[in-house]
Amino acid sequence: MAGADLDGRNMPVSLTNSKLIFDALKECDIRMVSALPETWLVHLIRLADDDPEMTLVRLAKEEEAVGVSAGAYFAGVKSAMLMQNHGFLASINGIVSLAHLYKIPLLMLISYRGSFGERDPWQTQGGNVTEPLLRALGIPYSFLDAVETVKKRIRQAQTLAESSLQPVALLLTRDLMWEE
Repeated sequence: MAGADLDGRNMPVSLTNSKLIFDALKECDIRMVSALPETWLVHLIRLADDDPEMTLVRLAKEEEAVGVSAGAYFAGVKSAMLMQNHGFLASINGIVSLAHLYKIPLLMLISYRGSFGERDPWQTQGGNVTEPLLRALGIPYSFLDAVETVKKRIRQAQTLAESSLQPVALLLTRDLMWEE
């Protein structure tokens, strides 16, 4: 089931798959998410905002998510960062100078804009550098690209972030997030 944007036009973001992701986060005892508005994340953000067991922290810029998740970690609250890959690029300083330096686990769910099938030219450069930058920063990552593997990959990513005390990324793909 896709949603509608503010103008009422059809937005092909999958509510069903967003709910699957959200439920998997809750099964991992995630109780806080941080985000800026983003098309592919619209349903995840709404689900978090509507759930009384979840705290949604609305950000002014993506790098703030690193501090929010660090604070949650020190308070004993499991969190996840929801961002577009351009937001990941904007948060690298916080990731390196806070999370890496002080061994803080981060679970990052990153909408993988600019990859195969991208229609918006302004998204393509971010898509070209996302994986090389994750590798350069030594951040383990995997793809959320099929309904069948969502719960397992989210659980595995959260487990790895906690056991290794480092950032871990899950790239949300068009195949999972859109209904075309």
